[in-house]
Amino acid sequence: MKPKDTAEHYILSSSPHTHSHASVSRIMLDVIVALLPTTAAGIWFFGMPAVWTIATCVSTCLVTEAVCRLAMKRDNTIGDLSAVVTGLLLALNLPAGIPLWMAVVGSVFAIFIAKQVFGGLGMNPFNPALAARAFMLISFTGPMTTWLKPYWWRTPEAVTTATPLATMKTWFVAEATASATPPGLCNHACTGFPSLWQMAIGEMPGCIGEVSAIALALGAIYLLWRKVITWHIPVIFLATVFAYSLISGGAPAMAQVLTGGVMIGACFMATDYVTSPTTAKGKLIFGFGCGLLCMLIRQFGGYPEGCSFAILIMNAVCPLINRWTQPRPFGAR
Repeated sequence: MKPKDTAEHYILSSSPHTHSHASVSRIMLDVIVALLPTTAAGIWFFGMPAVWTIATCVSTCLVTEAVCRLAMKRDNTIGDLSAVVTGLLLALNLPAGIPLWMAVVGSVFAIFIAKQVFGGLGMNPFNPALAARAFMLISFTGPMTTWLKPYWWRTPEAVTTATPLATMKTWFVAEATASATPPGLCNHACTGFPSLWQMAIGEMPGCIGEVSAIALALGAIYLLWRKVITWHIPVIFLATVFAYSLISGGAPAMAQVLTGGVMIGACFMATDYVTSPTTAKGKLIFGFGCGLLCMLIRQFGGYPEGCSFAILIMNAVCPLINRWTQPRPFGAR
């Protein structure tokens, strides 16, 4: 019997030739699972306002995604869970007491303007949730900077208060003008500043998903275990913030790491596949840039928090970082 031509057993195609078994929906599901601890912590500390904000953002993102894909006459992408992740991340970056109609506006902006206008998942140059948060911070500055105290349902009424970041902003000013001595954590009881333990577990004012550093760390460990993210961006991001704080003074270094959006930004925002570098060297540069810009904005900017703007700026230069750090092809000069 004549043997068959072996050429028909070869499939010629363009690179890449090695594929991972992970799918978009599997990765997004891992991110959702990793966000469950900080979601639960936010609901525990802020009660039903956090529940309504999360439900509003997630449902609005899903509806907006379906409507956009239908209007563009493209396949429905709700099943990849990327809209759920965007809505959840946006909600965790919002104050618990924000009016729900503002959460709807921000969610529509995240999906329609920051994602689908550019072509959908994989083509957006900026993280959709962070772009929406920056848009809302500029458009609704008052509600976006009004915070509920943790355990507010245990008091007669909801009370708004300043975040530790706002307090540390005044310490930076005091350090620069030498008009006062910035207080340390040893006298937090008299200044109203939380202790390191309170900042770690989340007993402080802030956004729903920013307050509990322990919950965020658990989620990051899960993503590292599942190999959804690598250590490069989170570790360098946090190390840069810590080192800058030690050098600049004005506030304890650990307080800078545990407060605001540093933890959720380093572990869940800056590590976004679409808007972060693909090479290991590029990720190190990206993480350093995010941490440095975050602290520069915190110290010299008009806002006490600079994490969102820092990551968005680095998103803009991500294509250049990829180009500078791409491996040299074998044999090329």
